[in-house]
Amino acid sequence: MTSSGDRLDPNSQLDIGAWADRFRLLGDPTRLRLLTAMHQAGPGTASVGELAAAAGISDATASQALRTLRLQGWVRDEREGRTVRYTLTDRTVHDLLHLIGAGHGAAPGEGEGGAPGPGPADGAPGERSRAT
Repeated sequence: MTSSGDRLDPNSQLDIGAWADRFRLLGDPTRLRLLTAMHQAGPGTASVGELAAAAGISDATASQALRTLRLQGWVRDEREGRTVRYTLTDRTVHDLLHLIGAGHGAAPGEGEGGAPGPGPADGAPGERSRAT
């Protein structure tokens, strides 16, 4: 049973469906690797091949995932001759990447805290760091 305090406020401005869609897209490891690599590379610097290499996937797989992210409006592509470079444009996704430990300019797989995956030391969901 739930108490009345456990129910969502019907007047809340929280768009549960939009957040569920956002987390569904972020829940795919390929897309999350690409977003992290793009975030770390900086705006307009990473090509499909560079992002694929950083994510450890084929160029074709990267292209398909990047298309999904572009159609969602999370990334922008810019053509330079025959090369297409990608930029993360969604501020909320950018902020979420920081929350999970993705930094700027770090090698793929290395967050700001140096830990490669979720855990109590690097902000895993449900964990709070304690100030000493």
